[in-house]
Amino acid sequence: MRSLFLFVLASTAQASHYEPNWANIIPKRIIQHTDPSGVALLKAVEALKPGDKLELANGTYNMDRMWDVQVSGTAEAPIWIVSAEDAQVIITRPDDKQNVINIGQSVHVSYLCFRGIEFTGGSHGMRLGYCSHVWIDQCHIHHTGQVCLSANSADTQRLFLTRNHIHHGDGHAEGMYLGANNGDHIMSESVIALNHIHDCRGDQGDGIEVKQGSWGNLIAENRVHDTQYPCITVYGTAGKPVNIIERNLCYNSGDNVMQVQGEAIVRNNVLINGAGAGFASTDHQGKTLNLQVIHNTILNAAHAFRGGSWNGREGMVLANNILYSRDANALHYANGNAGVLSTGNVVFGDGPKDGCVKGRGFEDFPGVTLDGSKHDATPASDAKLDHADPQHLLGTDFHGKTRTKNVSGAIAP
Repeated sequence: MRSLFLFVLASTAQASHYEPNWANIIPKRIIQHTDPSGVALLKAVEALKPGDKLELANGTYNMDRMWDVQVSGTAEAPIWIVSAEDAQVIITRPDDKQNVINIGQSVHVSYLCFRGIEFTGGSHGMRLGYCSHVWIDQCHIHHTGQVCLSANSADTQRLFLTRNHIHHGDGHAEGMYLGANNGDHIMSESVIALNHIHDCRGDQGDGIEVKQGSWGNLIAENRVHDTQYPCITVYGTAGKPVNIIERNLCYNSGDNVMQVQGEAIVRNNVLINGAGAGFASTDHQGKTLNLQVIHNTILNAAHAFRGGSWNGREGMVLANNILYSRDANALHYANGNAGVLSTGNVVFGDGPKDGCVKGRGFEDFPGVTLDGSKHDATPASDAKLDHADPQHLLGTDFHGKTRTKNVSGAIAP
C-alpha cells in the first residue's frame, strides 16, 4: 500500500512538517494481533493503554456491529494502531447501517494514531467525534455508502489527516467532510496534507470540505481530482484565525475547482478544469472578507476567477496569480470589485484588467490540457510571466522552490 503515496512524498522533502509533535515517540509495548475476527480486534483495541502499539496482521477484519473507539494515549505515550510490516489490513462491514469505524463518538479521544489500514464499505468509512490530537496517516478509505472520512458530529481540534488515499464514496460522497453546517461543530488547528482524493461523485462529492466556523487549519499539498462538487471547499472562520490553503493540485471538477468563502490565505495552488470557475468565492453561511489569493495558477475553459461578493469587502487581495480562461473571463466580479487590491496578475481572457498584464495564452503551459489529463503547470521557457508585485512575492513556490524572480503564478520557472 505504501506505493500509493509516492506521488505526495515526492512533492516535499519530508512529511514531518505536517506531523504531530508526538510523531516520533517510541512505543512502550508492541502487541502483535493475528486473529482476523472483528470481535477479537474490537477487544484488542479496547484493551490498549497509553504507550501501546497494536500491529495488525494481514487479513480482512469484518465488523458486524457499531464500533466506537474510546481509548486515548497521552502526549508522552500515544497509542498506535497500525498494519504490520508488509501486511494488507482491510477493515470492513457487510452493510451501510453503521460506519466502518467511529472514533470518540461517546467519549473524548486523544493521542491516537491509525496508520496504513484500509477501510471500505459501511456508511462513513471513518467518523471522528470528540477528538483532539488524532492522527490518520497512510490509510486507504474507499467505496463507502456515504462520506469516506468525516469529522462533523462534534468539535475537533488538532487532527492530523495525512498521506491518505480516499475515493469513491456514495450518497453525499465527500472525500473529507470536516466541521458542520453553520458552525454547529468546528474543526480547529488541524492539518490536512499530502492526501490523494479522487472520484467523489454521488449527490454532492466535494473532495475536501471544511465547514463554516472551522479555523486555523492548514490544507496543504493535497492532490484532489475528478469531483462532482469543488475539489476543495472552505467556508469562513467567523472571525477566528484564518485557514491556509496552499500547494494543492486540483483538477477536473463538475463545479468550481476550488471554492473559498473567505477568511483564508490561498497561495501557490494549481487549479485546472472546472465546469464552473477555476476559483470561486461568494457569501455562504457567512460573508466573504479577509481573503488573500496569491501566486496561484488557474487554467480553465470557463471563468478562471469568479468573485461573487468581493465588492466593498474588507481585506480582499488578488495578487501575482496566473488567471487564464479559454472561453470566458479571466476575472469575473458579479457585483463589482471596489476596494479589491488587484496587482501582479497575468491574465488571458475577458474581464476587468486593473492590476493585470495580458498573457500570451495557453501555450505558456505546454504540460497542461484543459481536460485535466495533463496537469504539469510549469511555464514554458519563453513565457513572459515576470510581472509579480514584489510587495506580495512569496519566497517559495508550489514545489517549495525558492523564487529568484518576480514571476506570477504557483510555479517558479
